[in-house]
Amino acid sequence: MTLATFIFFTGLVIVLTWWFTRGTNLDTDEGYFLAGRSLTGIFIAGSLLLTNLSTEQLIGLNAGSFNDGLSVMCWEVVAGLSLVVLGLVFLPRYLKSGIATIPQFLEERYGSSVRAITAAIFIVAYMLILLPFVLFLGARGLNGMLGLESLLGFLDTTGDVPIADAVRQAAEIKTIWVVIIFIAALGGGYAIWGGMKAIAVSDTFNGAGLLIGGLMITVFSLAVVAGDEGGISGAFAKIKAADPDAFQSMGAANEGTHWPTLFTGVLLLNFFYWCTNQQIIQRTFGAKNLAEGQKGVLLAAFFKILAPLILVLPGIVAAYLVIGAQDAQMMADVGKNEDGNWIADRAYGALVSKVLPDYLLGFFAAVVVGSILSTFNSVLNSAATLFSLDVYKQYLNPAASTKNVVVSGQICSFVVAVFAVLAAPNIFYGREQIFGFFQTLNGVYFIPLLAIIMVGMFNRTVNGKSALITLLVGLVLMITGTFFTGAVEATETTPKVTGWLLDIFGSGFHYMGAIFVFLIVLQLSLGAAGMKRDQPYVQQDAKLVDLTPWKPAPYVGAGLVMFVIGVYVFFAI
Repeated sequence: MTLATFIFFTGLVIVLTWWFTRGTNLDTDEGYFLAGRSLTGIFIAGSLLLTNLSTEQLIGLNAGSFNDGLSVMCWEVVAGLSLVVLGLVFLPRYLKSGIATIPQFLEERYGSSVRAITAAIFIVAYMLILLPFVLFLGARGLNGMLGLESLLGFLDTTGDVPIADAVRQAAEIKTIWVVIIFIAALGGGYAIWGGMKAIAVSDTFNGAGLLIGGLMITVFSLAVVAGDEGGISGAFAKIKAADPDAFQSMGAANEGTHWPTLFTGVLLLNFFYWCTNQQIIQRTFGAKNLAEGQKGVLLAAFFKILAPLILVLPGIVAAYLVIGAQDAQMMADVGKNEDGNWIADRAYGALVSKVLPDYLLGFFAAVVVGSILSTFNSVLNSAATLFSLDVYKQYLNPAASTKNVVVSGQICSFVVAVFAVLAAPNIFYGREQIFGFFQTLNGVYFIPLLAIIMVGMFNRTVNGKSALITLLVGLVLMITGTFFTGAVEATETTPKVTGWLLDIFGSGFHYMGAIFVFLIVLQLSLGAAGMKRDQPYVQQDAKLVDLTPWKPAPYVGAGLVMFVIGVYVFFAI
């Protein structure tokens, strides 16, 4: 039954995507990479959400809330603020330039050398950080939900003898490899042969399924906590009684998302991700017009603020069942590592396996696969866009036909997918606090790129040389702060050493904030010292789409900002 429903729903999305995209012209770069600039608000919102709402959130954020409670909601709720800024400030500028990639905008502002370097940074980061993370957590989550180790014959659970940890670990690694290859092959098909329109349409269908399925997990898990009495309110009371800080929005001082980080690294990483990250905002470049783009972005912002219901609350419930109620099944499925700590990134899969009826497991597994595919194929398409338009057409073959440009993108997608598959288990297997580690890796390139983009947006005089120096200095500083912190884990004979970074800044996120401010000052100082354009930058109108804004957009944006503030205040009291 589980396998049948999984195949049915996965196949249904494929058929519906084909139906809605048939006749789309994929032989031009604009048709393949930007859906012919034909996307309406609903498809933009759906694609934005599903490109983001993948296993890095579904598994990773619930693992974060398993450890730290509600405070990790900042990664979702603060995203609502960033999307408001995208819709009201950045999107009009992007659509006015008629760009297909962020490096194109940086070339317009700074010159071709900045375009080439930033395109390379995006492609390498997608290949070695984002895609491996999505594939790894997706494989682990599906394994936990469906017991794939047993289904694939890698682990015999029929006997009465306890299974050794080494045997279970070996079976898990084999299963993760099989699932990663399957997902990469299926997702690569969407990205390589379907183009952006197929991605946006399939994202929307999968988004509806994830919304329904995710809410089911939340409701069913709260019902398990409540038992025969108290209802949902009783479930919340039980969880709060077991852990009074579980629903505290500001976070404790020993948590990675303690409230001061909201104004440094958390805010900056969110801001870059939603306003300037090629992988995310590429679907907004395909908007039919500015009004449709703003509708889609602001609709996505509303759902991001509500996303903790799916992405955070189940992790809190899982923590209660494991630690508070000491549920035997959950404790066994989550398990502990060699240091005696709970393996939090198994928590969501274990919870789904426990609370969801068997007849719905196949449906939800298909939804999870859809969410993984959404991010995977969207990132592949973005990497292909960056390579084809910013590297291949710009430097390798300037005279290339549009067909050759598309083919170069398809080849790039294949190569990136292969490297991501090989990197996934090797980078992330065995890591603790995996979502925080992922965000730390993102900061290496997020912070320097955000600095030069912000200066380029709001300063008209600094030149490309100032941007290159700032970018390179920023990368060196972020690599140093990420990989050379001086921290040493405690052993039986030596105490733990926090290292210079935490001793000085208190948090890696505060370090990001300090480096961002430093880079802004550095680039402006270089401009003041003589690194200026011959003429102040003036943005030209490409006149590709109608730039008439959606009239209610400022009021809707203001309402969303108040919604975010209200959520934080409500859970801080």
